[in-house]
Amino acid sequence: MAIPRCSSSLSSISFFSWHPRLSSPRQTFISDCRRLISASAISSESGSLTRSRTMLKDMSLGELEKWVQSNGFRPAQALMLWKCLYGNSCWAQCHDELTGLNKDFKRMLTENTDMKPLSVKDVLTASDGTHKILFTLDDGLVIETVVIPCSRGRTTVCVSSQVGCAMNCQFCYTGRMGLRRHLRTAEIVEQAIFARRLFSTKFGSITNVVFMGMGEPLHNIDNVIKAAAIMVDEQGLHFSPRKVTVSTSGLVPQLKRFLKESNCALAVSLNATTDEVRNWIMPINRKYNLSLLLETLREGIRSKHKYKVLFEYVMLEGVNDSIEDARRLIELVREIPCKINLISFNPHRGSMFKPTSEDKMIEFRNVLAEAGCVVFLRLSRGDDQMAACGQLGEPESIPALLATTLARIIRSACQFENQ
Repeated sequence: MAIPRCSSSLSSISFFSWHPRLSSPRQTFISDCRRLISASAISSESGSLTRSRTMLKDMSLGELEKWVQSNGFRPAQALMLWKCLYGNSCWAQCHDELTGLNKDFKRMLTENTDMKPLSVKDVLTASDGTHKILFTLDDGLVIETVVIPCSRGRTTVCVSSQVGCAMNCQFCYTGRMGLRRHLRTAEIVEQAIFARRLFSTKFGSITNVVFMGMGEPLHNIDNVIKAAAIMVDEQGLHFSPRKVTVSTSGLVPQLKRFLKESNCALAVSLNATTDEVRNWIMPINRKYNLSLLLETLREGIRSKHKYKVLFEYVMLEGVNDSIEDARRLIELVREIPCKINLISFNPHRGSMFKPTSEDKMIEFRNVLAEAGCVVFLRLSRGDDQMAACGQLGEPESIPALLATTLARIIRSACQFENQ
């Protein structure tokens, strides 16, 4: 069965009624989807006219206050504007939605600023209720965001931080496309804002954010730290810092900076227990090896209160799934407060790897658990619609750059428990 689509053609919005979980709020959800995609289409058409304007969502609150003051208005007006953008369930996406502001101030904003850094291209729905939103950027490139309904009333939005990725991890389809460019702060934040606007009615509150979409977040550390700060700001989107998780393949200098400057959660994509194997499947290890990476984590979290690292471990048959690997993993993470996600690999076109069997994954997990590790087993989800790890996108209809590791996102994000 093909994935139902909600395209920019408004007549196709009705496909959303296919989903069995859409009950009484269905018409509201469809209406919201139609309105937001229509608004995005208008914004996209006029984007060339506003591209030179100041992008409001690129600024922190401090930067916004200085900018407002430089334009002849009181800094207090900046906080009111900030709340319109991020607080009080407003999440304004156009100047008409900026309510309660001084008329002269609002006129200045309308004439000199832009509020929509991206536009909706498409929304895809998988049979398990996961939604993938395709966004078109001003330069025509496309990124994806994933909204994942989870058990116990938790809903996670997974955001991208780059178009493509430079890390070239061998098991990740996205890494094969290379890096197109970093995303701006506004382009990152807007993904979470849109998810709240469109899906809060359907799923309830969006509770978690994970930086596990396209790209290596710490390769774009300036914009990622700023975007994460906006997400956890009490006057901003007000997510709990423990529910905003930034993932990395192991960029050590940026990792040190992140641990000093951000109070958000951290996930480290480990995936091997020897430098020989990790050098192969994750080339970043040739620059920052396992010993350096893990010692950096030990030092970096020593002063953090009740802070735990989430280690992600994609299991590849015959590569990193032996009992010896499990025993080495126990030693590697010793003295690092952590949780471990064992993730099932899903083959994609051109992949050289095979998934570890479920029985062997359970055996691997049991070795870790018996040694006192907190460990979770993450099996495939969404693979019935080619939505599992590395399988995103239909070659005939979705560009290769949209293929990211959705199953890793789902398993790591939905099950990452608060400490």
